[in-house]
Amino acid sequence: MKTFKSLISLLLVLAFFDVSVAAQNPDQRATYIIHMAKSEMPASFEHHTHWYESSLKSVSDSAEILYTYDNVIHGFSTQLTREEAESLEQRPGILSVLPELKYELHTTRSPEFLGLDKSANLFPTSGSASEVIVGVLDTGVWPESKSFDDTGLGPVPSSWKGACETGTNFNASNCNRKLIGARYFARGYEATLGPIDESKESKSPRDDDGHGTHTASTAAGSVVEGASLFGYAAGTARGMATRARVAAYKVCWVGGCFSSDILAAIEQAIDDNVNVLSMSLGGGTSDYYKDSVAIGAFAAMEKGILVSCSAGNAGPSSYSLSNVAPWITTVGAGTLDRDFPAFVSLGNGQNYSGVSLYKGDGLPGKLLPFVYAGNASNATNGNLCMMDTLIPEKVAGKIVMCDRGVNARVQKGAVVKAAGGLGMVLANTEGNGEELVADAHLLPATAVGQKFGDAIKSYLVSDPKPTVTILFEGTKVGVEPSPVVAAFSSRGPNSITPELLKPDMIAPGVNILAGWSGAVGPTGLATDSRRVGFNIISGTSMSCPHVSGLAALLKAAHPEWSPAAIRSALMTTAYVTYKNGQKLQDIATGKASTPFDHGAGHVNPVSALNPGLVYDLTVDDYLGFLCALNYTASQINSLARRKFTCDASKRYGLADFNYPSFAVNIDTAQSSSGSIVLKYTRTLTNVGPPGTYKVSITSSTGPGVKISVEPATLSFTQANEKKSYTVTFTVSSMPSNTNSFAHLEWSDGKYIVGSPIAISWN
Repeated sequence: MKTFKSLISLLLVLAFFDVSVAAQNPDQRATYIIHMAKSEMPASFEHHTHWYESSLKSVSDSAEILYTYDNVIHGFSTQLTREEAESLEQRPGILSVLPELKYELHTTRSPEFLGLDKSANLFPTSGSASEVIVGVLDTGVWPESKSFDDTGLGPVPSSWKGACETGTNFNASNCNRKLIGARYFARGYEATLGPIDESKESKSPRDDDGHGTHTASTAAGSVVEGASLFGYAAGTARGMATRARVAAYKVCWVGGCFSSDILAAIEQAIDDNVNVLSMSLGGGTSDYYKDSVAIGAFAAMEKGILVSCSAGNAGPSSYSLSNVAPWITTVGAGTLDRDFPAFVSLGNGQNYSGVSLYKGDGLPGKLLPFVYAGNASNATNGNLCMMDTLIPEKVAGKIVMCDRGVNARVQKGAVVKAAGGLGMVLANTEGNGEELVADAHLLPATAVGQKFGDAIKSYLVSDPKPTVTILFEGTKVGVEPSPVVAAFSSRGPNSITPELLKPDMIAPGVNILAGWSGAVGPTGLATDSRRVGFNIISGTSMSCPHVSGLAALLKAAHPEWSPAAIRSALMTTAYVTYKNGQKLQDIATGKASTPFDHGAGHVNPVSALNPGLVYDLTVDDYLGFLCALNYTASQINSLARRKFTCDASKRYGLADFNYPSFAVNIDTAQSSSGSIVLKYTRTLTNVGPPGTYKVSITSSTGPGVKISVEPATLSFTQANEKKSYTVTFTVSSMPSNTNSFAHLEWSDGKYIVGSPIAISWN
């Protein structure tokens, strides 16, 4: 596994921790999630909960059940010593005893950029659209946000079984016909870290962080005219599915998001009858039967709920993805065509472009003294502008240049301001390259890419009396090229199942304007006393709810479609080239991005509404996928909550798993003796009018691969008709770690059904 580069500060980066490692003391308790084989319950128990309690009491007199689960798994969570956990694992009917895992968050122009403003009449507007419910697992919700105004919405859907829970600063009247449900889950969090300090965070669905309000309003916020952050990105803010209803499930707290709470929230969301689940959080690289998000998502998928998750912010390293299960829609991040330019103007007459969301008192209308933080500090990492590292006498009255990395970008500005600095130029280093993320800094500041940063530093070093000022230019739209893949967006290949191409797609995730909490300033810093209704932030946390909201639109238009059909429509209509025919770019390399970066491409919701054909998947297909992974019966039971035995007479293969993309893996040892032939079968379902589709393949592959498709034509005469085809890859030897890419398309002249292909030699 490749070593990942240091993760990007304040992009709300995923971390994944085994909380039980704290329990090094054998007598210390930690939280465990216990998976039970419900079918093995002895007849002497009237109810499965009695059996769970009896099993727990057999190893511990004092342990109490935190949650019981029935939808996501059969089992419960509790606190045990290591010895008790090991003892419980040996009991009859126990499938597994998994330690609690801690997850953390993957922390508007997007509707226009996606074409939703011009095509609103294509999407359902009244009845069906307002029947769809989007559940958001996050930091809760700020119900007073204008994004949750319910003006014009009819009664709460009759299908809704949820509730509005009361707690600190929150009661049932905070919900309405838009925000129809709000719950919180903290038992796992409190069991590990102790009681919630209600002076610091609300023990209720209320969002004290901002992240949950931002994601919920991105997915399904109401139309709000005159929205902006300090005048930046001014215009009409709207979620992707403005008529859909929102249900907020608070699972993330100051100390993180705990798997027992996440499972309990998914359990409840299934009972509450949500249609889409949006989770801008995720697990690291863990087998599906050990990953609570994957386990919960499997149960949701079985109930017809589409689960959309963020891919993670660990890019541009390879193998850095989270949430890679095939029943999860995995979303990476791209840019919009909007920027917030702020220029660095040097004393030598040179100007360099950067970005900023600073709004406040400007700098004096003259050039100011300029100093590099590394030369104004006694710390070895003084260039990073960490807390208490700058020498005030060397900084006061000057503009300071800081390097990006380790601590939050906005915190660097706060450090400069505290030391008496008047402004900041923040320079990217190699890890971030030319990627620019705008921030609402606490002092006049701008961020520049690595190349401009290096040029500015060389001026600082060579001029005996360097001077500078910063010029703020507001909001600029029509930036090209756009979208480009964000450098922070996590990349494939898929480290759990390389035969499954992930991410699935990219969506807007950089500098996104959406609703915000009234409890915290736009930077999230304790010293930031400003309060805003909307904030601009970045991360795959932001791209995930775009897809959740688009899935809600498709569900409203096609209520009979499965989650797999909805994802297929979004994937096969995604675009991989700009209008000028050039390939999508990756900002991390400055070159064309690949399916390991963008998946099937950038979402195109207008085309996704009528995709022509879809690749569908059933629960049985997913069980076959687990068989192809050689999962044991108990591992499958942990995920599927049933006794399922793989058919010994059947040959299960990942090559025939009906996914809308292809990941072909070649063992270099096998191919060294000559060319090898691999066959992949797929089945398409007609969801459009009758038509005859012809196949075409565009390839960027070298001489190492020949691709053919049989049959080359598929004719559909009626709706829901299914037709299969086989792709044959004839592959010759190539050096290890070589990757080739291609694109397969079926078209009848009106509809284009595309699939990415990635071929890897390992």
